[in-house]
Amino acid sequence: MDRLEAMAMLVSSVEEGSLSAAARKLNIPVATLTRNVNDLEALVGTRLLIRTTRKLALTDVGAEYVATAKRILEEVDELERRAAGEFTTPRGELVVASPVQVARLRVLPVVNQFLALYPEIRIRLVQSDRIIDLVDVHADVAIRVGRLRDSSLVATRVGALRVVTVASPTLLDKYGWPETPEDLRELPCVVFDSPSLSPWRYRSQDTGQIYTIADVPRLLVSSPDAAVDAAIDGIGVTFILEHDVHEAVIAGKLKYILQDFEIEPIPVHVVYLSRAAMPAKLRRFIDYAVPKLRELLAEFGRIPSA
Repeated sequence: MDRLEAMAMLVSSVEEGSLSAAARKLNIPVATLTRNVNDLEALVGTRLLIRTTRKLALTDVGAEYVATAKRILEEVDELERRAAGEFTTPRGELVVASPVQVARLRVLPVVNQFLALYPEIRIRLVQSDRIIDLVDVHADVAIRVGRLRDSSLVATRVGALRVVTVASPTLLDKYGWPETPEDLRELPCVVFDSPSLSPWRYRSQDTGQIYTIADVPRLLVSSPDAAVDAAIDGIGVTFILEHDVHEAVIAGKLKYILQDFEIEPIPVHVVYLSRAAMPAKLRRFIDYAVPKLRELLAEFGRIPSA
């Protein structure tokens, strides 16, 4: 048994949720993977996995062992990449994480341009509107929208995204223009279920304090595109990032409302884990992406509501 190989199989099994799924990912027979995991448990002298018909679970010892195994495998991988010249020559796979819509509108154009410049680099773009743990998904760098909480990350601010409230002309003709956020309680609302945008927040004109408006949505959706489409159709008012509605506003399909009550734009950062030595591929990407993203995020200006 190759111990490192068996550790990698164990980690993959846990990440994939089953031995068969891990075997498919690694392109090896299930019997081979099972034998290696069993041999690893025999070597350790205790059970690491609890196998059920539905999924895998870790024993207490297994959870600690897998966490340590991940760290060992990452250190070995880094040593091999250093020996292969990846720390001096930009090559290999780079994993970039980003919110879905930010990835589509802002990150992907930068990624495409970067790949054209560095033919020996491959990029895996992980798109999710949930906060992604860089270690869990083995990401090299991430674009984060919102306030940063993890102090272990190195962060570079690249801009901010304005948060706006919009409604269709048809809906405004029917209900009238709201003068304050409290007026939204009388209007149907379309809510995009996002950590950065829930609950709806506004700034008091009198005190400058931030307060929230919580209401039962007429429609709750899990993507910004769905929220925008529903708002265009007159289903309700929605609270969204400006770049998601920019084209609809320009086309006259939506109107900005309650602009005087808007909160400060949400910051956007490029973040990565602090490490003793940074691979050339990551350094080149950061050096290239930061100014490009700053340029793209600076495009939007304040558009009058009428």
